[in-house]
Amino acid sequence: MPPPRPPRRVPALAAAAALALALTACGPTDGRVQIDFFQFKSEAQDDFAYLVEKFEQENPDIDVVYNVMPDPDTAIRTLLVKGRTPDVITLNGSGTFAQLARTGVFYDFTGDPLLAEINPAPLAIVNNLGTYHGDEINSLPYLSNADGIIYNRTIFAEQGLAIPTTWDELIAVCDALQSAGITPFYGTLADAWTALPSLNALGSYATATGFLDRLKEAGADAADHPQDSFTANFGQALDRQAQLFAYANPDYRARTYDDGNLAFANGETAMLLQGIWALSQIRAHNPDIDAGIFPYPADTPEEAVIVSGVDVTVTMARDTDHPDEARRFIEFLFRSDNIEWIAERQAMFSARADTPGSSDPALAEIQPLIDAGRVAPFLDHQVPAAVPLQQIDQQYLFDLDRATALAALDREWNKVARRTTR
Repeated sequence: MPPPRPPRRVPALAAAAALALALTACGPTDGRVQIDFFQFKSEAQDDFAYLVEKFEQENPDIDVVYNVMPDPDTAIRTLLVKGRTPDVITLNGSGTFAQLARTGVFYDFTGDPLLAEINPAPLAIVNNLGTYHGDEINSLPYLSNADGIIYNRTIFAEQGLAIPTTWDELIAVCDALQSAGITPFYGTLADAWTALPSLNALGSYATATGFLDRLKEAGADAADHPQDSFTANFGQALDRQAQLFAYANPDYRARTYDDGNLAFANGETAMLLQGIWALSQIRAHNPDIDAGIFPYPADTPEEAVIVSGVDVTVTMARDTDHPDEARRFIEFLFRSDNIEWIAERQAMFSARADTPGSSDPALAEIQPLIDAGRVAPFLDHQVPAAVPLQQIDQQYLFDLDRATALAALDREWNKVARRTTR
């Protein structure tokens, strides 16, 4: 049985400026040490609030000021610019994290005993994104995710449908659902980022050729390598993404992420183009739903991979005034009972090395791929943040102008490449 929901420590603030003010407020006057905890993941705000409450009960000498922001990327950048780095921070293991890590604001965990408890695979994912001087360890992966197609097992069973293992089988499933009057997918492109889960998965098969790595190696000369361009290598990924959205609800351009989770929970659609991070929200609407997730199929079953990344990584400020207290809170977060509890609550994979595979039945179809190491990284984590990937892809799914989208990706990549080789 899950623990009771704790009271919120600090209400979610409406703007980065408000957060900056909160982090400069006077500390407690009862002798406790106050540390600031910046937590980016809105879906997990209540679960982390519970852990904060539990930590304070076990550590009465520490007061944790817990902040959750609606726009965490903007908020953390604002704080760093103002020199107000929170003591303990969770961020998504993405290109944004890597950009911040390269500035040197995060602690170096090199040689820290906690590293012995971390699964080396997610640790490598975070380190490969980018670190300070390229040789530090600036965060500890906490929860790993997976990007696949969420499906309603009940609907599949009622329609006599098996999980598709090839691309052609997936299209056949979509046709069968549509013929039965069931919406195959629920699109939510009012939120631009929701274009990315399907692009990340389908794009993983394109990047397996190594073209993106070659573009990175070319650096400022990327434009001189048309054979390694998006135009030359990414057309099928966009074609297949458009093919899936052709089976979506007619108003997918106007629907949001929350709309999609609610519609899936209510049985209004058979599948959702989202990763396992959506499961907790779906279950909040319908705890009894029988949902599963399978990888985006390739042309053959043997080619299939699951896209996985570090959903939550934990770090601390390099120059925190309270390193011992911040470190104690991080140790607490990584304690087996705490990380396994929140991983189950969030339908994620724990990053601890000694944690067994997930017991969540929704993840049964992808656990074998995780165990076998048939894993690919997120495309958007490999593309510089200055390349407006989600906006280009959203616009493509609006107008289906493939040539323009591919040209825009090449143009924006080359523009960034001329400025920096990173």
